[in-house]
Amino acid sequence: MTSTRGRRSASWIAPLTALTALVACTSSDGAEEDRPTPAPAVAAALRTVERATDRAASARVKSTTTVGSTLSMKAQGTLAWSDGLTGALTITYTGGTTAEAMRRLGTTSMEARYLPDAYYARMGEAFAEKTDGKHWIKYAYDDLERLAGSSGADLADQMRGTAPHTSVKLLMSAGDVREVGEETVSGARTTRYSGTVRVAGATSQTVDIWVDDRGLLVKKVEKGRTATGSLTQTAYYSDYGVKAAVEKPPAGDTADLEELLKEGS
Repeated sequence: MTSTRGRRSASWIAPLTALTALVACTSSDGAEEDRPTPAPAVAAALRTVERATDRAASARVKSTTTVGSTLSMKAQGTLAWSDGLTGALTITYTGGTTAEAMRRLGTTSMEARYLPDAYYARMGEAFAEKTDGKHWIKYAYDDLERLAGSSGADLADQMRGTAPHTSVKLLMSAGDVREVGEETVSGARTTRYSGTVRVAGATSQTVDIWVDDRGLLVKKVEKGRTATGSLTQTAYYSDYGVKAAVEKPPAGDTADLEELLKEGS
């Protein structure tokens, strides 16, 4: 019985593994000492991009992420960030051990909802059979901090900060950031910037962003190495200002992560 519960407990974590991959790219390690500063003109341009993207308040997002042999996935949906992170993404697992864990839960695709207090993941019918018919897992940010200590607190903070302008802020910390030149992305003329940054969970990471004539981020590519292998994430942003309202899943259809972990212990 204990081994069965342990396997179930590991399965509850699978959607969180995917979430970690989504946010890991956009988190700085916070180390500022001895860090060189970018050229003034480039820094000024990036500040303009950060402000414009922040003010836009919402966007449509499409991304692909790979993390070694652990995870390969794609995501699409809408996000808003004017008052905490809110929005909804459809996440499809296309490979890796996380996809295998999700298949055991009866699905390789799930809906993810971001609300100011928690992240929610809608699972498949196999999951509901093990949770009294409940289809959703709630990952409360406060619970993550309490259950996982400082690493959980870091993840909660990163989840709250998953928005396009966060990547711009991250790139601004790169002393070697530079303007690469003009390129066409999704039919639009853009300016590309590139740099190398330090991030939590990776030795170093390259960040490239493409910015349109309105100063809005339209594409980013982040690459690095983590303890579980090489990480690559590519994201496209469009339809800035799109409506991104999201509702909390019904309480009667939602299982709480903390309770699931207690049951699996």
